[in-house]
Amino acid sequence: MQLVAGSERIVATPASDPVTGHVRWAPAKSLWIGTMTLATVLIAPFVFTWSGFLLFLGTSAVTLCLGHSVGMHRRLIHGSFGCPRWLEYVCVYLGVLVGMAGPIGMIRIHDLRDWAQRQSACHGYFGHRAGFWKDAWRQLHCELVLSHPPSFRLEPRLQRDRVYAILERTWMWQQLPWAVLFFALGGWSWVIWGVCARVTVCVAGHWLVGHYAHRQGDQSFVVEGASVQGYNVKLAGLISMGESWHNNHHAFPGSARLGLYPGEVDLGWWAVRSFERFGLAWDVVTPERLPFRHALKVVRRSHPPGCSIARRLLAWR
Repeated sequence: MQLVAGSERIVATPASDPVTGHVRWAPAKSLWIGTMTLATVLIAPFVFTWSGFLLFLGTSAVTLCLGHSVGMHRRLIHGSFGCPRWLEYVCVYLGVLVGMAGPIGMIRIHDLRDWAQRQSACHGYFGHRAGFWKDAWRQLHCELVLSHPPSFRLEPRLQRDRVYAILERTWMWQQLPWAVLFFALGGWSWVIWGVCARVTVCVAGHWLVGHYAHRQGDQSFVVEGASVQGYNVKLAGLISMGESWHNNHHAFPGSARLGLYPGEVDLGWWAVRSFERFGLAWDVVTPERLPFRHALKVVRRSHPPGCSIARRLLAWR
């Protein structure tokens, strides 16, 4: 299993610059989320049914947890656990259904952002430094074009993978079969709530967590020399499937476990542990298994020093 900390696919040269660039409107991205949002705002209230709402809740939970958090982020991007190829495909496919990007696009966006955040300075787009509404517009409807970007090199396994190549080309269209099925089973209520509302809330929610997770919240660690720090957003721990424990993630990006201390609910970690119990996951990485990072500093002990995770982290340090 290849452990990926988060930016190994980014190949920078002395000329690579994470600061200089411009934000421009991304038509396809903007029209995609804009259409989903308009359909949700203008139609969803008039076709509301409890069955459609339950479908919205269920499909959002499954695609965010097994798809985005476990499949896309912890497995495909960071390689924080091993699993059968068929299970990886299923989870990544569910991640595609979240509606943010294809698998390769997600890797590229994530790794470039992580590389930039770890530099001594980076463009404000990477750090969500704009005001609330401006950052929403820029992150959901625009893209950053660096004047001197680094190269992106995907590992051979993913370069050759035909399944991911197909999903990358058709990620928007993957909603269509489900829309047809939902219409057949529940009419327009199921289509609007099970597809449009789900995509709108999940994509906007992902941005919202990222906005606050890079601006304010609790910290137990800082990464010295990094221009952008991560913060834990307590209120979003459950609904983000553990992704909002972002200070922990910045500290230990290769860890499959994001909620490290008591009270830090991490449904994605529970899913990985369930896979492991059934023999469907192995080589599961946790903070104490990661290499020592000289730049990582403990800023405060915000949890009881007697808890097992705290003891192991202090020993790791």
